[in-house]
Amino acid sequence: MSIFSKYEGLASALASVTAGGGRNPFDVVIEKPISSTVGLIEGRETLLFGTNNYLGLSQSPAAINAAVEAAKAYGVGTTGSRIANGTQGLHRQLEERLSAFFRRRHCMVFSTGYQANLGTISALAGKDDYLLLDADSHASIYDGSRLGHAQVIRFRHNDADDLHKRLRRLEGTPGSKLVVVEGIYSMMGDVVPMAEFAAVKRETGAWLLADEAHSVGVMGKHGRGVAEADGVEDDVDFVVGTFSKSLGTVGGYCVSNHAGLDLIRLCSRPYMFTASLPPEVIAATMAALTELENHPELRIRLMDNARRLHTGLQAAGLRTGPQASPVVSVILDDVAVAVAFWNRLLDLGVYVNLSLPPATPDQHPLLRTSVMATHTPAEIDRAVDIFATVAREMGISRAA
Repeated sequence: MSIFSKYEGLASALASVTAGGGRNPFDVVIEKPISSTVGLIEGRETLLFGTNNYLGLSQSPAAINAAVEAAKAYGVGTTGSRIANGTQGLHRQLEERLSAFFRRRHCMVFSTGYQANLGTISALAGKDDYLLLDADSHASIYDGSRLGHAQVIRFRHNDADDLHKRLRRLEGTPGSKLVVVEGIYSMMGDVVPMAEFAAVKRETGAWLLADEAHSVGVMGKHGRGVAEADGVEDDVDFVVGTFSKSLGTVGGYCVSNHAGLDLIRLCSRPYMFTASLPPEVIAATMAALTELENHPELRIRLMDNARRLHTGLQAAGLRTGPQASPVVSVILDDVAVAVAFWNRLLDLGVYVNLSLPPATPDQHPLLRTSVMATHTPAEIDRAVDIFATVAREMGISRAA
């Protein structure tokens, strides 16, 4: 028996997606980014509506220049983990910048956003503790629970009342109770009612961790996320996030006012046993953070664009989630239809993400789009027109 036999089902599913010589939607090559909103795919200029590059800062001249200068000054890598030789002055500077931005006293920077959740959650919630997770939580959150061996209890998506009931059942049991929610959920783009969860946290004495990966730079007066927008930052014990969305680079972090966070540096395996971020990435991230802080108009433009895309897709007779956010997903009922729709979009010059069950809520295939502050109205309208064209071709538009 082959060691790969366990993946026969996966191989069969992939073969059905790529049947007839079709593309592999999970191996698309962007040959060259021409701008934040246009890339070269299969030799053609293609509108990018699937990159999570919400503020367009991956192409920021300030961030690019900072990266180049840092590489010249410090080299291109650290060759060590944060607990060995991998902490340079730039790493400390970034942690101080993030602490100041979030108005929190303590910060840890990780090499990826995935590792930030994995390393924080696994260190905070051990085998004698309880993790209460939203049913639609990101894979990194579930993987953090497995690494830490905490007892996992799921509550209904975005349902603070259901969480409250489950916490009440745990009254009197030993162990800490850590609640994990996301600011904006990555598949459907729906926003957490953070104030409701903060109220449950206050009443029950649980700990609250907010993964603001998709909401930092998007929500709140200063771009600190949904907790800021809802006025409950003091109720959130830990904020975890990533640099790979609004800041346009790579890496992750956890910020907190709890001094115990610094002890996690010595027990978080994803922090301890991987090389730290290279200097050029740290420098680019700090430059992008400055852009985020100095240009609040980017957030305004982003949300205007999100509403334009959301409204346009609905007007085209397509089913989307109920909220306009930088993540707008078109909901379909059939995987084969979703694959064909995705291929046709790319034929016509629009790249989006194809998301398939079991990674999607309610087992629906999704055409997941993400919009940017740097998209022009003409680019958004062009994408909507192409969606509408394909929907009519496939006979699935609900437009009158």
